[in-house]
Amino acid sequence: MSRAEDLGETLAEMDSLTIVCHDNPDPDCLASALALKRIAQQHEVDEISIVYGGEISHQQNRAFVNMLNVGIQQIETASITEDDRLAFVDHSVPGGNTQLPATIEPDIVVDHHPDGDVEAAFVDIRMDYGATATIFVEYLFDLEMTIATRLASALLFALHRERLDFVRDPTEREYEAALAVYPEADLEMLEQLYGSAFSPATLDAIGHAIASRTRRGSSLAASVGRTTETDALPQAADYLLNLEGVDTVLVYGIVNSAIRISARSIDPRVQAGDTLTSAFGELGTVGGHHDMAGGRIDLGLFADVAGDENELLEFASTRLEKRFFDALNLNDKDE
Repeated sequence: MSRAEDLGETLAEMDSLTIVCHDNPDPDCLASALALKRIAQQHEVDEISIVYGGEISHQQNRAFVNMLNVGIQQIETASITEDDRLAFVDHSVPGGNTQLPATIEPDIVVDHHPDGDVEAAFVDIRMDYGATATIFVEYLFDLEMTIATRLASALLFALHRERLDFVRDPTEREYEAALAVYPEADLEMLEQLYGSAFSPATLDAIGHAIASRTRRGSSLAASVGRTTETDALPQAADYLLNLEGVDTVLVYGIVNSAIRISARSIDPRVQAGDTLTSAFGELGTVGGHHDMAGGRIDLGLFADVAGDENELLEFASTRLEKRFFDALNLNDKDE
């Protein structure tokens, strides 16, 4: 029996399902949630909802939700209990990158991130895949399901934004999955998604990161200051990775009551997830792949040491950058 058929059997035993996205969900997570919803409907699950924590602040992600009519609600409004049937997509550990408490256990987990041992009725974690959407494309074709235009468009956009646009270590499977859904996708809609404008807050964050950057060899760290948009951090990291001679980037900043961090690397010798774990694992929740990673640190770890916000950020910056460069075994000399 294939993994898709195993998933179908698990779903067939359910009357309802809550699909939980990770906090601040990106297109890979959102498209995967839509695909799982479609598969659940095929297996006669009566009640299906999609929930998320944090914010959808990236302008493209907001446009994705609106234009593709993703029916999604804040996790706080869902009243999830330990008795509910839950599915995690694009993440796997409760209490990690989700607002759900660690005591909540999922029934289904589909992911491509290395997040440790996971227990559930159905678990499919493929760390050698570049996107969770790729796994769901395979499920849909294995189950011989018709893929409507909306879902095909969502999956194709997710595959590009997660891997193919940046040529960020895509596997052959990402190209195969994109080719598989391409004929049914609405390319005009995708062009509109790509044309989504930067918000002023995102541009301000990127500008702050450019001005504040510190470089050690081919690695760079930068602050976005305080921002209301969590997704501005990975956008700033992607932008700074274009700087000549730079192959590894850390961007950090204050978002609400936490310090958020985002890392990118195209250096095959650097494992971004391991680097952040080494640098910040004892301070907060971090993790990711060898080429992209992120996390959050409770602001309270620094708030008691400094005065106003500017002083706090300066204090945190010094320590965050030192930990990051130490984890990369870089000296203190600027280049």
